[in-house]
Amino acid sequence: MTYESIIAELRQAYDKDAPRRDTAEIEPWKVEERDRFLALMRAEGSETLLEVGSGPGVHGRFFQDEGLNVTCTDLSPEHVRLCREKGLKAEVMDFLSLDFGSRTFDAVFALNCLLHVPHADFVAALMKIHSVIKPGGLFYLGQYGGINSEAVSASDSYEPKRFFAFFTDDELCRQAAEVFELVDFRVIDLEGERPGFHFQAMTLRADGLV
Repeated sequence: MTYESIIAELRQAYDKDAPRRDTAEIEPWKVEERDRFLALMRAEGSETLLEVGSGPGVHGRFFQDEGLNVTCTDLSPEHVRLCREKGLKAEVMDFLSLDFGSRTFDAVFALNCLLHVPHADFVAALMKIHSVIKPGGLFYLGQYGGINSEAVSASDSYEPKRFFAFFTDDELCRQAAEVFELVDFRVIDLEGERPGFHFQAMTLRADGLV
């Protein structure tokens, strides 16, 4: 599958599921992850935040309520509509078409969205994100992984079924280090998941060199 065809099918799937995602309960460990990143942003004086793959804006609204100037992007028009209903600035954009000025944001937050980017396009997506972060700015990248795989998930409950690209821990760190400085990397085990599959949490820093 090409990047363009993957994005088109993801857009259909997420548009259909937007109402459910808007009211779904957030797992406690995800709340802890965003709280951790908020504390780090506050410690560094961050004021502007871009959320990539924002979904319906649940996390974006949290960050905005905490005083940050938040902009959301998502490939789903329905997600963007729900973001705007929450009073968020939001635009329909995919990972490779972030249409902002260079070095616009103090920080970027991406939770479980870049796992839809094919391995061949992953570094390009990271470079696009890097281009909109101010030098020294922070990037939270969190996604499921721990195994090496990329395919449409036959067991996915969404229609069309979604494409996922997972990395081993070492490979994800290697790819990220091609573009960003690695601040920290943590693994969160997920109850009931297959052996070796877990959540990968990374804090990265834009060094101004890419």
